[in-house]
Amino acid sequence: MATPRSTVILGAGIIGVSTAYYLSQSLPGTSIHLVDPSPELFASASGKAGGFLAADWFGPASAPLGLLSFKLHKRLADEHDGVRKWGYARSTGASFAESEYVGGDEDERQGEWLEGGRSRAEVAGTHEFCEGQGPAWLMRRKGDGYDVISADETVAQVDPLRLSMFLLDECRKRDVQIHQPATPISLITDSSNTITALAIRLNDNSERQVPCTSLLFASGAWTPRVFSTLFPSSRLNIPISPFAGHSIVISSSHWTTSHESSGCHAIFSTSSSGYSPELISRVGGEIYIAGLNDADIPLPNLATETIIEEEAIAELKKTAQRMCGVNGKEIEVMREGLCFRPVTSSGEPILCRVEEKKLGEMKSRDGVFVAAGHGPWGISLSLGTGLVMSELIRGVKTSCEVGRLGMQ
Repeated sequence: MATPRSTVILGAGIIGVSTAYYLSQSLPGTSIHLVDPSPELFASASGKAGGFLAADWFGPASAPLGLLSFKLHKRLADEHDGVRKWGYARSTGASFAESEYVGGDEDERQGEWLEGGRSRAEVAGTHEFCEGQGPAWLMRRKGDGYDVISADETVAQVDPLRLSMFLLDECRKRDVQIHQPATPISLITDSSNTITALAIRLNDNSERQVPCTSLLFASGAWTPRVFSTLFPSSRLNIPISPFAGHSIVISSSHWTTSHESSGCHAIFSTSSSGYSPELISRVGGEIYIAGLNDADIPLPNLATETIIEEEAIAELKKTAQRMCGVNGKEIEVMREGLCFRPVTSSGEPILCRVEEKKLGEMKSRDGVFVAAGHGPWGISLSLGTGLVMSELIRGVKTSCEVGRLGMQ
C-alpha cells in the first residue's frame, strides 16, 4: 500500500498557518503538520508587522498574487467577523513629506525600498496623487506635503497578531497537527533516498519522527538556514536575507474608537531624519510606528532571542513625539518590538516547488516547496500565498499566476 500523503510545513508564522488553513479545506487536518522551534509563536514579523494591506502596490511578478490576497482578506473578514476579531478595516494610504525633506529618484526598482532608508511608498508603482487633509493624529506643519496614494477599497488594515492567532485556531479546529516548540533535525529516507519523515527535537530534548511526503519551507528569514540543515548535500542557495526592523505602538487622544468609523490611515513619510517612518493607525486605539530598519543586525537562532536596541526605540519615540505629539504631552508607548523580515534582492517573494535535482542526494515523493521572502508585504500577501501554496502542494491549478516567483 502507498504511504498516505503527509505535508510538513516548517514555520508556523502567518505564511505557514495560512497554507495549513487553506490546505486543510481539501486534505485531512491530521495529515498536515506545522513545525516551529520558537517557544512563542508569531514572535517576529507575523506578530510585529504593521498589518497594512494593499491591492496594487506590487511589482509585475507579484501583482496577481497581491490582488488575489487582498480579495481573500476581505472575504475572510466578511465570513468570520474580521472587523471584531482581528481589526480588519478600510484604510487610506498616504505619502507624507516633512518640509525639510528633499525627494530622490523616482525610478527605483521595487526591491530598493530597503536601501538607503527610502519610503516604500516611493516604489509602490504608479498611482494618482490627490490632495488630502490627513488624520487628526498626524501633526502638520507649514510646508509639509501630504498626498493620498490609495483609498476607495484598494487598501485595508488588520492587526497581524490577531489574524495569525485566528488562522492558527482554525487550523487547530480542523485537527492540523502542531509541533511547537520543535526543532527540525534531519530528514529520514527509505532505501531509494526518498523522504519519508522529518526528525524533530521537542522541548524536553526527546526526539520523534513526523511522517513527510511533501515539505514546505515557510520559515521567513530563517528559511535558508533551515533548508541547509535538512539538505546538507544540496548546493541550492535560497536568496533570502534577514532585514531587521524596530517598531513601537503608541496611543493618542486623537485616535480612539470614536475615530474608527472614518477608517484607518497608513502614512509613509520621508524626512531628513535618516530613515523613512511608517505610521499606521489600527482598530483599538493603536498607532504603529516603524521604518527604522537595519540589515546588519544578526539573525538570532530563535525569534524569542531577539534583543531590542534601546537607541532605535529612542529614535522611534522622537519620531512619534514629533509627528503624533498632542499639546506637548509625552506620548504613551504601549509596546516595543523588533522583527526580521525575509527579503530578496528583487523585492519579490519566492513561491515555488524546488527542482528535485537541486535537493542533493534526497528525493521527495510529493515535492519540496518554498514560500518566503515577502519583505514588508508578508501580511498583505499572506492569504494569497497560503492558497496558492496549498494548490501547488496538491498539484492543482493555482488561483493566480506565480510562475515568475521562482528561484533561478
